[in-house]
Amino acid sequence: MANHKSSIKRIKTSEKKRVHNRYYARSMRSAIRKFRFLTDKKEAEQGLSSLVSLIDKNAKRGIIHKKKASNLKSKLMKYMGTL
Repeated sequence: MANHKSSIKRIKTSEKKRVHNRYYARSMRSAIRKFRFLTDKKEAEQGLSSLVSLIDKNAKRGIIHKKKASNLKSKLMKYMGTL
């Protein structure tokens, strides 16, 4: 265990951030999973814009890397083409 006050505080804040980031990453992955099960093209088109926005927000916050966000969006666009 840490001995300094500042390191104790750092442990607490990093744990809070970890849980917070985990929530956003998990909700993004769940949304992607739901999107991939869609079969209706109209419904998928509506869901795609909100999903891309969610991915971009997570990349901006630093929860995922910007290139990972780009790869995810690319795969989703590719999937849209198959519908």
